[in-house]
Amino acid sequence: MSLPYFLADDPASGVLTGAEAKHAHVKRIEPGEHIMLIDGQGSAAVTRVTSVTPSRVDGVVEKQTRVPRPSPRVTVVQAVPKGERAELAVDLAVQGGADAVVPWISHRTISRWPANKQAKQVEKWRAQALSSAKQARRAWVPEVREPVTTNQLSALLRDAKDERHALVLHEDATGSIRDVDFAALGEDIWLIVGPEGGIGDDELEVLGAHPVKLGPEVLRTASAAFAGLCAIGALTARW
Repeated sequence: MSLPYFLADDPASGVLTGAEAKHAHVKRIEPGEHIMLIDGQGSAAVTRVTSVTPSRVDGVVEKQTRVPRPSPRVTVVQAVPKGERAELAVDLAVQGGADAVVPWISHRTISRWPANKQAKQVEKWRAQALSSAKQARRAWVPEVREPVTTNQLSALLRDAKDERHALVLHEDATGSIRDVDFAALGEDIWLIVGPEGGIGDDELEVLGAHPVKLGPEVLRTASAAFAGLCAIGALTARW
């Protein structure tokens, strides 16, 4: 059985403090048990617990590991879903292996995130990403970036070398994701998921991304990134 994962400032120290120590205490981790400490950037340490309090966990590191970053790197651009589907979308994207997640306020996005609530919503996504990464036993915790509009996303894609590195999941696409030449895309792939209402032709033109479809079914926005990531995993060296 795999070990429970906890985020530590320095996995090599064998020490947990703050919220992660409290989490270990709530999970009733006891002296003698083994846990995995990660820093979210690929460093991991198998640790035998020696003492547990609500504010601190101490242990002896028995093995240190450096987990390589997945290659190619995949950034998921997720149109913000409504309500609880937002956390579900992040959860599934992290389980699928996303390296970064960008919330997108598309033209047809219903959930608009007022300026005075953006920080709180982004924090929710980051907390979900951390929780999901630990649950999925990932040594790399995906970065959740600040939300972007369509024009801002277009600028991000241009800064990421060129738009050919971006795939947008689209039900009317003529090409399948399995036909993509991933070797030509390089080490930085962007996977764009639109809202429930779909992505309009005007936005496709602004983004300049390559439309692809996963199959004959139309997926919900919360699950589309997971399916796309699984396809990319199988079609590249990520898996």
